[in-house]
Amino acid sequence: MREIPKPTEMDQVEKKYVRETRCFKTARVFPTDVNNHNTLFGGKLMSYIDDIASIAASKLCRVNTVTASTDSVDFLYPINPTDSVTLESFASWTGRSSMEIFVKVIREDLKTGEKKIAATAFLTFVALDENNRKLIVPRIIPETEEEKKLYETAPDRAAMRKQRREESKKFADFLTVTYPWE
Repeated sequence: MREIPKPTEMDQVEKKYVRETRCFKTARVFPTDVNNHNTLFGGKLMSYIDDIASIAASKLCRVNTVTASTDSVDFLYPINPTDSVTLESFASWTGRSSMEIFVKVIREDLKTGEKKIAATAFLTFVALDENNRKLIVPRIIPETEEEKKLYETAPDRAAMRKQRREESKKFADFLTVTYPWE
């Protein structure tokens, strides 16, 4: 008779549906939000992205979380002053103490009603306890086709993140910390 394996620490980790982490933010594009091309300033959109991603990360863990990396922000279409911008964010994958958060940016022309995916982003967050030590994060359960596709493709993105981080550390060791005037 085969012995039943003992449950591991990870088997006993809390699980949450992706939908439990989902959040939305809609904003109007005002004249002070645009750049010299009269489209939404990229830095403004990146601020919105980090903000809503942090909310999704917190909804997953219900503890302090920090941005570990902004893995990618792909600007696909400009966002105009006649548009509103809606960001949808949710946990797309979890590791032991880190989580990948996906952000979808939808522009909607407020005059015609036309909608387009204007940008997508992936960010990594880490859950921390009150002493800033990493915590184990809940596993996620994808349900929709979109959630399942993001979940299934996440290990490849995680491997790329790990490699890029190692390369970034090596590069940072090469860089100087002195100012030109010193």
